[in-house]
Amino acid sequence: MADKDLAGRRALVTGGASGIGLACAHELASRGAHVTVADRDAQAATDAATAVGGESWVADLSDTAALEDLALDVDILVNNAGIQRVSPITEFDPDTFRLLLRLMLESPFLLIRAALPGMYERGWGRVINISSAHGLRASPFKSAYVAAKHGLEGLSKVTALEGAPHGVTSNCINPAYVRTPLVEKQIADQARVHGIPAEEVVEKIMLTESAIKRLVEADEVASLAGWLASDRAGMVTGASYTMDGGWTAR
Repeated sequence: MADKDLAGRRALVTGGASGIGLACAHELASRGAHVTVADRDAQAATDAATAVGGESWVADLSDTAALEDLALDVDILVNNAGIQRVSPITEFDPDTFRLLLRLMLESPFLLIRAALPGMYERGWGRVINISSAHGLRASPFKSAYVAAKHGLEGLSKVTALEGAPHGVTSNCINPAYVRTPLVEKQIADQARVHGIPAEEVVEKIMLTESAIKRLVEADEVASLAGWLASDRAGMVTGASYTMDGGWTAR
């Protein structure tokens, strides 16, 4: 078990009621941080917050207009909330495209904007953006997701440059496919657009670029987030940490 190296720190994890977000909430809490779990599922957020001894914030982060005047008093911000839609560009619904960009790019910008003043005042802060291998590479049929994650990479780097004089770091974590409800929901869509049986999607689509032929586990991603939040990562900023089994080594 990690030492309580985050004792006294306050963390906000978006999409924190399941998957990577829930794993991050547990990791940060185990290291002593007080964690706020943000999720649009009220019951799941409450359950997750209870499990980590924190608090919940029920919010639909795709409603970005509601975030424009927000002020956040947190030391650690984990931008994790996200969804996926799989469809050819010619069939991609424009409103859905805009939804993904609001939730996974505009919302992180507004949350960072809300958190930085307090971080600057205290001279310490950590912004951890859960990006993806798709923040560095593209795949067909994922135009909105790839666009949002590529944008998040740039936002993270700008945050790193602006935050550096104030003791604030900003980094991305770039996993391949993680064993989460989000990935499970993709399987049927992937089968449809690729014209293959659902049981073949993981092997033939999700793991085809990875040298290590397995899904990433959520707690593996969370362990890296925990380290990035620590003082030991104080010189790490503006980086993109791949956890993709060798996908982007190609």
